[in-house]
Amino acid sequence: MKIHTTRFAAIEIEPDDILFFRHGLLGFEDCRHWVLLADADNRAVAWLQSMQHSDIALPVVSPRRFVADYQVRLEPSDVESLQLTSAEQAYVLGVVSRDNEVLTMNLRAPLVINLDRRIGCQVVTTDSQPMQYELATLPTMLRRSA
Repeated sequence: MKIHTTRFAAIEIEPDDILFFRHGLLGFEDCRHWVLLADADNRAVAWLQSMQHSDIALPVVSPRRFVADYQVRLEPSDVESLQLTSAEQAYVLGVVSRDNEVLTMNLRAPLVINLDRRIGCQVVTTDSQPMQYELATLPTMLRRSA
């Protein structure tokens, strides 16, 4: 199937590529169907593209790539809704955002995806993780355009 996006133009995806988030994401509650796309220029980054809104694509990264001991503690209700039978089924991603000249990752509201079932949810943790983790400072020439 072909989807049209503002960031990636028209792309071909398989129906099995679609991820379902029952409650959407924080700030994007009406976006329940997403597809995860690789970034052609940076292997550390992927894009979570909304199927409902062609103009919504969120950069995501694996928190463990930057914070080796990062862990998410899920509530039993989250485990049940994700239909997880083992921890290995849980794929965790952090949403990247820009705060002035700094790129940050949200550690307190990660995305947890059961890739076998193609379902996910965004969980809000209550542990002692910092809210934002600084990934990089933008070079001067990119500060206006990023």
